[in-house]
Amino acid sequence: MQSNSSFSLRQACWRTLMLLALGTAYSAQAEEVLPEYTFMDAVKTGKNLSSLRLRYEHVEQDGNSPAGAPLKDANAVTLRTLLGWQTAPFHNFSFGAQLIDVSKFKDDYNDSTNGSLINSVSNQPDKLEYAKIVDPDYTGINQLYVDWTGIKNNRLRLGRQQINLDNVRFVGDIAFRQLMQVFDGATLLNKSVPDTEIFLGHLERVQQITSKLRSDGALEIVNLKYRLSPTESLVGYGYFSSFDDLGYGRAWFGNAAANGGLAAGKNGNLNQGADQGNKIIGLRLDGVHPYTPDWKALYTAEYAKQTDFSGGDARIDAHYYKLGGGAAYGNFSLRVDQELLSSNSGQYAFQTPFGTNHLFQGWVDKFLTTPVEGLKDSFVTANYKWGDFLFFADYHVLKSDTHFNTVGGGFGDKFGTEWNAAVTYNVNPHLWTKLEYGKYSEKDQYTLLPGNNAAGRVRDTEKLWLTMMYTF
Repeated sequence: MQSNSSFSLRQACWRTLMLLALGTAYSAQAEEVLPEYTFMDAVKTGKNLSSLRLRYEHVEQDGNSPAGAPLKDANAVTLRTLLGWQTAPFHNFSFGAQLIDVSKFKDDYNDSTNGSLINSVSNQPDKLEYAKIVDPDYTGINQLYVDWTGIKNNRLRLGRQQINLDNVRFVGDIAFRQLMQVFDGATLLNKSVPDTEIFLGHLERVQQITSKLRSDGALEIVNLKYRLSPTESLVGYGYFSSFDDLGYGRAWFGNAAANGGLAAGKNGNLNQGADQGNKIIGLRLDGVHPYTPDWKALYTAEYAKQTDFSGGDARIDAHYYKLGGGAAYGNFSLRVDQELLSSNSGQYAFQTPFGTNHLFQGWVDKFLTTPVEGLKDSFVTANYKWGDFLFFADYHVLKSDTHFNTVGGGFGDKFGTEWNAAVTYNVNPHLWTKLEYGKYSEKDQYTLLPGNNAAGRVRDTEKLWLTMMYTF
């Protein structure tokens, strides 16, 4: 039989242990209690989407204006202001809004943006004497979207948004220009599978760099990326556009005949109104493969096929490839590449209507749309980083895929050559400056039609840019 004193002692011990356990549990519970996370907290801990970009651009171009007199040199001083914010997630939702303003301080240039067609090409009527710089005055909404991240490793975005995929050859925001290209619709980014990114999109409107809003169709996107390593990837993609008019009718299918008749295109068709619906399906292998801490191999192999889609013109049938490689040692890299946008027997050539085309075939922008005879670009590129400076240079030899008519009769296949150079200086994490120069030199005198007609000549052009950008 237990004594009362023994029982009382054990009872006291149990009471003490229970009190200690309760006290520990209470303390743990008190430590886990967090203050309520409010929507204002999500706003305050969000991401700044603001920047200022001031640019001077100078253009010298041979040839005559639409009015017939020699083109005057263009000079532009413009400021792009982006003001925006994206909230942190709140109950799995975040919100992004960004306003854009492009202001002209010196506007001795043809901004080509008000929709007036002169000789079937968009021009600014009161600036016809100047070379073109496509930077219009504009104030509006650049981005306005809501993100939902309620499923792990997924982001659903709905609204107006910038989109940049891979090397932006096929889908990009054309951020070099002061007014960017943005899309209205829904996109999904999925990273549920290890080393894999799936990007899907349904986009019903696109605002182009001319400020023109296109809404007569849709763009469907499927982009599947598998990372072979942190710096190497294999991508399969499909871009399906049912936009029947993106403003490229005669640029894609050939200009009007010499007599100017609307019904007589280069191929005897109403090319201005040709349906531009098309699909692109392709595969891209790209990467940087390190062999030692200093030596790295650079390589790219890509192929794509473009055909008509959703009522698109039957002439849309062409292919694309890019092959190239090189090496990097320390802060220096050098590579050689060739890119082909093929021709469909002179009826149509491979086009990239949603890409950041400024980055390809040289910066002087002579081939933002591909001539119907196609385009083969063989080029060498060099980069060198020294402290806060980045140096860049490239050289392009530009030829056609099939022979073209030359001024005065006969045929040619050499459009010309172009070289570009740039130096970027990062002043601090928020401020950088950049000086860029490009020069295109014409070789064979391309013409859209046989004979002495000089329509469509790709003339000698020089461009200079000085840019300063501050990011908040």
